Amino acid sequence: MEDWAEIRRLHRAEGMPIKAIARKLGVGRNTVRRALAVAEPPRYSRPAKPSIVDAVEPQIRALLQQWPTMPATVIAERIGWQRSLTVLKDRVRQLRPLFVAPDPAQRTDYLPGELAQCDLWFPPADVPLGFGQVGRPPVLVMVCGYSRWLSAVMIPTRQAPDLLTGHWQLLSRLGAAPKALVWDNESAVGQWRGGRPQLTEAMNAFRGSLGIRVIQCRPADPEAKGLVERANGYLETSFLPGRHFASPADFNAQLDGWLVRANTRQHRTLQARPVDRIDADRAAMVALPPVAPVTGWRLSTRLPRDHYVRVDANDYSVHPSVVGRRVDIVADAERVEVFCDGRGVAGHERCWAGGQSITDPAHRDAADQLRAARRLAAVPAVAAEVEHRTLSDYDRVFGLNPEEVA
Repeated sequence: MEDWAEIRRLHRAEGMPIKAIARKLGVGRNTVRRALAVAEPPRYSRPAKPSIVDAVEPQIRALLQQWPTMPATVIAERIGWQRSLTVLKDRVRQLRPLFVAPDPAQRTDYLPGELAQCDLWFPPADVPLGFGQVGRPPVLVMVCGYSRWLSAVMIPTRQAPDLLTGHWQLLSRLGAAPKALVWDNESAVGQWRGGRPQLTEAMNAFRGSLGIRVIQCRPADPEAKGLVERANGYLETSFLPGRHFASPADFNAQLDGWLVRANTRQHRTLQARPVDRIDADRAAMVALPPVAPVTGWRLSTRLPRDHYVRVDANDYSVHPSVVGRRVDIVADAERVEVFCDGRGVAGHERCWAGGQSITDPAHRDAADQLRAARRLAAVPAVAAEVEHRTLSDYDRVFGLNPEEVA
């Protein structure tokens, strides 16, 4: 290759004759003539040689004509092949496409704002939840199809109130909602019944408030949401190693910082950065509604005498002044609020641990005061006057004469 290039340079640029080129480079004149006559670079090609498989190729074709998917090992057995299987497999690999109908794979492309794939990722890392407990709460992961924008947040549980709270949190950060959310058969989202997908009532209310679709994948079909499945693996291999977490809030804080860098990386398939495509993706999405959809825990109950209400797996104290009255409970991933007739009667930080009783000291003191006041009210303030009879009254009743007795 180097001699060919130099010969052409000396002849075309320097004007050197063939004899001088041959003398300078130490090659034959015919070699110089051939190099100048060929405009393309020289290419080595080995002449084709007969193969030991040529003799049995008609038998291979006959078998493939009748059974196109027959394995090469079975073909070797049918034709009585006693030589190397490698050369036979190579020839079968060349001939098989002639008898099998092509089955090309479809490359999936996404339009801006078309959809986002969602999933729950359970990180294999222990996160302190408080009260000496550690756990592995789920992480809600969402990947936009067009831009590959990745967003995620750890949520307390996989129940519908917490799941939808996390969804609204991610969509609020994004500033818009994709026209469709792709989900598997998560119990809080929906399931397939009778060959048809059925969303839960909570998810239907959520998507109706946003004006979007929720696409449920068929059971055992992970390829339908390969984007988010790969994102789960990316989180596990790139975000998680070498990190330690003090609490769920610390986990989310570290995750938010890492996502900023993750969305500025060069995506291998797109050959572009998600941060450079998110604006076009967001512009084609559905605008968020002016009123936030109902998410989180919404409960109503009559406050029992022990003045505690249960949210998820924990009990939270309420001011005992509203015992026996109906109270409304509103909770998200961070706070638990209790209202009675629109007035706040309790407010606690959400506990991610389980089996705990969260008590406000003010509620305990108020309960002690009310119990003491009730005990005092049960005791009479002034003792009742009791009439004392004289002994002569008893003598008269029994018919006794006091003088005779004396």
